[in-house]
Amino acid sequence: MSSEERLKTFTSLGKKVMAVGRNYRALAAEQGNPIPEKPIVFMKPTSSFITEGQSIKIPLGCERLYFEVELGVIISRRCSNVKEQEVDNYIGGYCLVLDMTAQDFQVEAKAKGHPWCLAKGFDTACPVSAFIPKPMIRDYNDIELWLKVNDVTKQRSSTSDMIFSIPHVISYVSSYITLGEGDVVITGSPAGAGPVQAGELIEAGLADVMSMKFPVIV
Repeated sequence: MSSEERLKTFTSLGKKVMAVGRNYRALAAEQGNPIPEKPIVFMKPTSSFITEGQSIKIPLGCERLYFEVELGVIISRRCSNVKEQEVDNYIGGYCLVLDMTAQDFQVEAKAKGHPWCLAKGFDTACPVSAFIPKPMIRDYNDIELWLKVNDVTKQRSSTSDMIFSIPHVISYVSSYITLGEGDVVITGSPAGAGPVQAGELIEAGLADVMSMKFPVIV
């Protein structure tokens, strides 16, 4: 099996999902938050992956489930202490990602100074598209992301609004946590994230490269 063929099975190959919060300027402004001085990093378990044909399930007790569309970067090989200018050599491809968030869980946990793992890591919290080969994205620094709920546009932006670039994020993460083949780095969501209800349909896309749909159920 070739390296590319292995990467196409990233949902079973990778061991972790590294994520970056508050990485779009418009999102920080929308939330009234300061621009972070360094990437805000958290993790989602690979058990939260789902692919098209499956449904997003609202976790038990959650009353405010939020959608966040993001560009995911799939790592091609062991990546540790990598310099920004070398990061492209470790990118095997991409995917479109929904960083689903039990927002009420997260707000409560933050208020108490507690971890918010359950808010981001519940089963079905990480819907992903099929593998996107590296050549299909010419410029990851400026590509459109969009998301609709029941055909109403909720998010539309470009990765050009990122605070920390993809090379910076991956270099930063790899300085502390070694990334492996198939691991996914999700790079932040633009402004417009909001609630979704059972019975609604989320459709998201990456320019004209990829789109995906996921129903929401209880």
